[in-house]
Amino acid sequence: MFYKALFSLDMKKAHIISIGNELLIGDTINTNASKIGIYLTETGFSVDRVFTIPDDPEAIHEHISFSLSQADLTIVTGGLGPTHDDVTKRVVSEIFKCRLVNKKVVLEHIRQIFKKRGFKLSQSNIEQAMVPEVCDVLFNKMGTAPGMWFHLENRYLAVLPGVPYEMEYLMEHEVVPRIRNTFPFLDACVTEYYKTAGIPESTLSDHIGNLDEFVNNGVGVAFLPAPSGVTIRISASGENNEVAEEKLKFIRQQLKERAGAYIFGKGKNLKLAEVIGRVLNERNLSIAVAESCTGGFLGNELTNIPGSSVYMKGGVIAYSNDVKSGLLGVNKEDLENFGAVSKQVAIQMAIGVASLLNADIGISTTGIAGPGGGTTEKPVGLVWMGFSFQGNTFALQTIFSNDRLINKERTAATVLECVRRQLIGLHGYPYELKPNYP
Repeated sequence: MFYKALFSLDMKKAHIISIGNELLIGDTINTNASKIGIYLTETGFSVDRVFTIPDDPEAIHEHISFSLSQADLTIVTGGLGPTHDDVTKRVVSEIFKCRLVNKKVVLEHIRQIFKKRGFKLSQSNIEQAMVPEVCDVLFNKMGTAPGMWFHLENRYLAVLPGVPYEMEYLMEHEVVPRIRNTFPFLDACVTEYYKTAGIPESTLSDHIGNLDEFVNNGVGVAFLPAPSGVTIRISASGENNEVAEEKLKFIRQQLKERAGAYIFGKGKNLKLAEVIGRVLNERNLSIAVAESCTGGFLGNELTNIPGSSVYMKGGVIAYSNDVKSGLLGVNKEDLENFGAVSKQVAIQMAIGVASLLNADIGISTTGIAGPGGGTTEKPVGLVWMGFSFQGNTFALQTIFSNDRLINKERTAATVLECVRRQLIGLHGYPYELKPNYP
């Protein structure tokens, strides 16, 4: 990740503590810390420390005590479940020198969850309704473990479940509102996310160029790469929203001027398939997919968008040559002469699925996902993508990586970006692609 920013030295400091042996040994990826960091940064905090510690009472006591002495706000996740290694509540009650008490409203919530699921309520689940008596309960509508909010002199502590969607719910609906009420004097922070596709991080950075003259005095720019594309995050802080917005205006303009062709939209959770869906819907066009190497990943991306049934006709996972020829009408001689991973087959797959499902647009993928199966002529990562746009047909090829799952994700993202460009009349192709017309 590339990041540039200068922050005010008097910003309020926050610590993040993630608890769980599974995080340390690699069984679980610690996504909570990164997501909490975003929440805190957007509310005007400077995240000073991030700790990942085991399910050990001494380690938990030591780190929470340290953070309470050093940070204005500490967010802790993990160790609130019903099993023997979930000890966070007990340790926190020791730190605050208080007893655990039963919260009837939490217990009733847990009872209703188990009743709905048809499960018997165990003693360990009942004990989840026990919380330190000095805390404010953060009601967890997404699960059984309540969150907790503590105040010690001028320090604050939030203890949250480690389940990511439960943590996010509590951060958004309980913790962030309390932060804004508790720290009303924090600088206002305005953050925007711009989604790009079809260009790698290094090339995107070269396109945008040096931003030093814009990145100062509370303005930050971050490049957040993923197999599906690069997200550009820009942020600015100031004494109020108007000041922060004014700072952001210039950097926003630079991004659009220098990288506008690769930006498909604005929004932290915006998906490329969502943008394509809007255009298809507006133009009353339909689409269908024929997938070999992506194995349904492309169709999954398109159908993840609510309302996609309006324009998404369906798809065929044509993994075998028999399906390619028998269902999609790919010429058997072309399969023998050029192979399944070829321009000729990709185009015929796209034409075939559009015809089969009566769609305006047909798209296809065929490649060598890996990690084996490659040759000198057709290495692992080679992908052909076919397109049929109301009679206009073409194919593109590229070589990705040796990682099977990454190849699937990058192929789907590249195909969707090509569809977007065709729909809006944007000239050129994503980087590393070669146009191949029949």
